[in-house]
Amino acid sequence: MADPCLVGLIGADIQTSLSPPLHEAEAARLGLRYWYHLIDLAERGLAAVDVGELVKAAGRLGFRGLNITHPCKQEVVKHLDDLSPEAADLDAVNTVVFTGGRAIGHNTDHYGFAESFRRSLGDAHGLGDAPAHEVLQLGAGGAGAAVAFATVRLGAGHLTIVDADADRANRLAGRLRARGANATAADLSDLPELTRAADGLVNTTPVGMEGRPGLPLDPALLRRDLWVADIVYRPLETALLRAAREAGCRTLNGGGMVVHQAAESLRLFTGRTPDVDRMLADFKAHTDG
Repeated sequence: MADPCLVGLIGADIQTSLSPPLHEAEAARLGLRYWYHLIDLAERGLAAVDVGELVKAAGRLGFRGLNITHPCKQEVVKHLDDLSPEAADLDAVNTVVFTGGRAIGHNTDHYGFAESFRRSLGDAHGLGDAPAHEVLQLGAGGAGAAVAFATVRLGAGHLTIVDADADRANRLAGRLRARGANATAADLSDLPELTRAADGLVNTTPVGMEGRPGLPLDPALLRRDLWVADIVYRPLETALLRAAREAGCRTLNGGGMVVHQAAESLRLFTGRTPDVDRMLADFKAHTDG
């Protein structure tokens, strides 16, 4: 029997996360003894700044690894011993692997979004027949950074990033330009004009998730020839995606991203290659998605 593998998720308001059943079911099929624990900041009265102490405690307790979610993906970076090249590029971490007494940060969100897009809207090479001369992204946080890098690598011609924190949007656009991407930041007041000019729209903000109802922009801006992606997966159909579907848009929900990033995290934690199709079936069973 394989050694037990203890992993967890650090984030706020994560009690409805599907990470535990997705990880544990596939690990069991791989013959692993695997326990996935939720470390909910909201339940413990903690904040994002406490993530460093939580990571240290997990390392001392023998955790194999941790997933990191909102609001800690950027805050955790300064508390780690090293970063994978991709996590360093993104300045955001959603997976921490403990090895040799060190905490190494990775980012599987980038892979998760890219694979989900290829399967649902694009093709094996990238954007496929989804036009992407102009892509508008809402949000520039930890997940937003990963999605932005994935989008330009998929083949977006120009990416415009809008965030309530204008400095954060400018920093992300600057990092993308430093790596050869055609990316700019814009102001929230420019959303009507930007949406009219866009081929695709990606929401990486938490607006629309459980506990954060609403839409990140006026649904009247949506039009039939715009594709719309949302990385929120609880609920699977957000208000934005519902409005986009009603407007005739092609849509992509957050389910594929969460499954693909979970599969890659599981591989990093265990060294075993999960079956993504089985995990997608598990996700569908849990969500009727």
